[in-house]
Amino acid sequence: MHSNHLLLEEPIRMASILEPSKASFFPAMTKIVGTLGPKSRSVEDISACLKVGMSVARFDFSWGDAEYHQETLENLRAAVKSSKKLCAVMLDTVGAELQVVNSSEKSISLQEDAKVVLTPDKGQESSSELLPINFSGFAKALKKGDTIFVGQYLFTGSESTSVWLEVDEVKGQDVVCVIKNTATLTGSLFTLHASQVHIDLPTLSNRDKEVISTWGVKNKIDFISLSYTRHAEDVRETRDFLAKLGDLSQTQIFAKIENVEGLTHFDEILQEADGIILSRGNLGVDLPPEKVFLFQKAALYKCNMAGKPAVVTRVVDSMTVNLRPTRAEATDVANAVLDGSDAILLGAETLRGLYPVETISTVGKICAEAEKVFNQDLYFKKTVKYVGEPMSHLESIASSAVRAAIKVKASVIICFTSSGRAARLIAKYRPTMPVLSVVIPRLKTNQLKWSFTGAFEARQSLIVRGLFPMLADPRHPAESTNATNDSVLRVALDHGKASGVIKSHDRVVVCQKVGDASVVKIIELED
Repeated sequence: MHSNHLLLEEPIRMASILEPSKASFFPAMTKIVGTLGPKSRSVEDISACLKVGMSVARFDFSWGDAEYHQETLENLRAAVKSSKKLCAVMLDTVGAELQVVNSSEKSISLQEDAKVVLTPDKGQESSSELLPINFSGFAKALKKGDTIFVGQYLFTGSESTSVWLEVDEVKGQDVVCVIKNTATLTGSLFTLHASQVHIDLPTLSNRDKEVISTWGVKNKIDFISLSYTRHAEDVRETRDFLAKLGDLSQTQIFAKIENVEGLTHFDEILQEADGIILSRGNLGVDLPPEKVFLFQKAALYKCNMAGKPAVVTRVVDSMTVNLRPTRAEATDVANAVLDGSDAILLGAETLRGLYPVETISTVGKICAEAEKVFNQDLYFKKTVKYVGEPMSHLESIASSAVRAAIKVKASVIICFTSSGRAARLIAKYRPTMPVLSVVIPRLKTNQLKWSFTGAFEARQSLIVRGLFPMLADPRHPAESTNATNDSVLRVALDHGKASGVIKSHDRVVVCQKVGDASVVKIIELED
């Protein structure tokens, strides 16, 4: 196991646990992705979510049409403007998702030991005896004894609202199942997951392509969450598709690992993807419960060593209807941070939950507490050892900046970057202080018009643990004379002071390019 870098080695004073947490400008180094929906789409609600720590807004196209999501996105833009908090946009694809269609939205009662038929005939109405599904090839993939899980979309795992089925027989395109637990299904859309069964559907469906090439292009989305990624080829195909769309060639692809197939090809997927989302809801159905933690620890370690953001889902399901998480959930959030997660993704909790703002706030507070006891020293040594020698030029500069910042107890690391890569490499070494990533815009042309890069790069760092971006004035290039760099540095320091991260007499580590050389310097602030 790779996670003995979890906790600080010195014992924690019990009395210190009772000390109130100090409020800070950055609620936590770990980022929070919130799924926007019915309970979190007004300008007021989104503003409140941003203020308590949401830095990426997820738009889930498994439900709701483009018009609905566009309205929510316009509200997000208004909230960003009024709250002065940057927020990235993530589009979540539908992919090879199996769904039960319940157009009447009537509750469906299922009794233990009774039988229910799954049929691809979507014209039929859902009932206790019949559930219409969205895939005609389902029966071909199944055999007697296979396990199927059906739950409300973004199910929370409550046994009274989700059901386990066992395949009894396959009749043509119909699948006859025995109900394993009594449950009542409510809502218009249920997710269906067949445990460890290959589903012959494309990872990027025609509908996904349509949504990306219209809604995605129009809104220049920062991230695509590629649902049901099963092979590295899925990521490559999506990247080729994005490249043809011009405006989305910079959009980052986060591979969502949701089943055993994705788990089996994890290493090759990680090489191709820009980041990984561990979809523990569906994975928890595909894997035996006792194996889920093992996959989480191994996957997060691999992501950390590769320097690619890792996002963990399904942490505080009970907060969909409760104001406080369970003890197990609170511990689970902390363990995700200690295991090396960059961000926590909230689904049902913010989409249809009763307490979206409180959920983000609570998760942020737990993350902040866990970060205080994260054993950075051991983590740093492991990462350096894993990278090996000789290090690349950039990796060497990044690790040196972090080591210097820790040795001089710097309050912040300021990194000048135009692509965002240097700042991400610094964050890879998990410094204990925030990394202020000053993104220097570059001028580019497509022969028809001039435009500046930078906004994409700034927003894309909003999913990386410890990175906090600010866009510099485009008149100051990233590689330039000391005079212009000093003026950008002054702006960055003022931003740090205004946000309360930097105070008089603090030390700050600056990482920048001067001419052809990369420089790490330590500055001590005067009054």
